[in-house]
This record gives sequence, C-alpha cells and structure tokens, in this order.
Amino acid sequence: MAKLILSLEGSVIREVPLDKERIMIGRKPSNEIQIENLAVSGEHACIVTILNDSFLEDMGSTNGTLVNGNPIKKHILQNNDVIEIGKYKLKYVAEAPAHTPAEDFEKTMILRPSARPAAAPKPANEPAPAAKPSTPPPTPKLMTPAVSVPPAAPAAKPAAQPAPVAAAAKPGEPYLLAAVQILTGPSAGRELDLVKNLTTLGKPGLQVAVITRRPQGYFITHVEGAKFPIINGKMIDAQAQPLHDHDVIELAGVKMEFFIKK
Repeated sequence: MAKLILSLEGSVIREVPLDKERIMIGRKPSNEIQIENLAVSGEHACIVTILNDSFLEDMGSTNGTLVNGNPIKKHILQNNDVIEIGKYKLKYVAEAPAHTPAEDFEKTMILRPSARPAAAPKPANEPAPAAKPSTPPPTPKLMTPAVSVPPAAPAAKPAAQPAPVAAAAKPGEPYLLAAVQILTGPSAGRELDLVKNLTTLGKPGLQVAVITRRPQGYFITHVEGAKFPIINGKMIDAQAQPLHDHDVIELAGVKMEFFIKK
C-alpha cells in the first residue's frame, strides 16, 4: 500500500497510508490530512487512489501545490515524488511501485493458476495437469468462458458452469470481458478490450479518465481536466461511476460506447 510521509524542515511528522480512494489535504479539521498553517488552504489538495495508482489534484488553493518543485493542477504520482504544500513536504512512497503497469499485475493473476498445475509434475509429468485442473476450478472455469463462450460454453460445461456464471450475471462485468468502441473522430469503429485492471482514456493535458475493473464491475473515474466525463448525456462527479452495458461516454471530445462482450 502506498503512503505519504509528512515532514517539516526535514523532520518527519507522521506517515499516512493511502488506504482510502479519496484523501483530502488542507487546513480544515475535516481533511484526512490536516495541516494547520495559514499558507495552506481549507481544502488544499486531494489524492485519488485507484488500485496501485494515485492521482494528485490541487483544489484551487491560494498558494498552489508543487511536485518535485513544479506547480501542478493534476499529477499522476510516481514513487518518491515530493509534494510541497506551504512549508510542508509529503513524500509519496509506493511499496508496490506506482509505475508498475496494470497489465503486469493482471499477468501475475493469470499465470498463478497455470503455474500451480505445472509445479507439481514439473519435468516430465505433463499429462498430470490434464487431470489436475479439476482441483482449482474457480479460475480456469471463469476465464475459459470469457474467451470461448461462443464456440462451446453452452454445450461444453453445462453442469459446472451455471452456478458461477449465474452468480456473475448480476454484477456482469467481473466475469465477462468488456470493451469500449469509439463512435466519433478519426478512430471511429475501433474497439478497445478492457483487459487491464486499470485503463487510461483521453488526452493528457485536456481530459483524462480511468476505467477500473473491480469485483463489483467496471467503474470510470475522472483524473485530469477542467470538465468531467459525460455518461449518457449527464456529467459525472469526482466519485467513481459504475458503468453499464451500452453506456455512452463522452471524453476529450470523443464519444465511445462501453459494452459487455458476450
């Protein structure tokens, strides 16, 4: 879990784990990180953490927010970044490196199941894994339908599949692959599969949002830009917004449709 180390003139005051999706920094007591100093605005800055990534945003403070000596409005935090608010410094430390791509995390999750069957009969017992997949059914069964539902899902495993798939049908997204299709602009018609746990969309410096895949489904969160993304004609707020099949997203002047791949 990432954390902030708050210090003043080289002396560490405290460490704050980023264990919430949204953490406010400012002079008011209502902030998760309160800094009692007149140079600090009541609600000075905010840190949004999604999976292994944290995003810093200045909340229109009077004296501004610096990262590594540079003024920012919004910034994707990297390991060892130093945030300056007034005379105070907050060092961002990511125990799991913040720059690690979400796809690397996902590869780890995918490879673990296949590594277990191969670990026991390592050198020559290749046939054994064919009998062992029945031992860890959850992961193989859920992943196989996601890729091969069209050819053989209904007929291949009607007995074992109904329970997980029916349970997953209500949340929908956790067990089914989702994608976005570009509707307007030069890339109209292009599809992007949301295979990562975190997918960044938009144009840096103009408007950026991230779509995250969670156990409850897919969510979109505003990251950068004066305007927030629009879903089905309605602008979202700063909180993570759940996505539903065929939602239309407007982001950085481009319309795209979110849909579940059957």
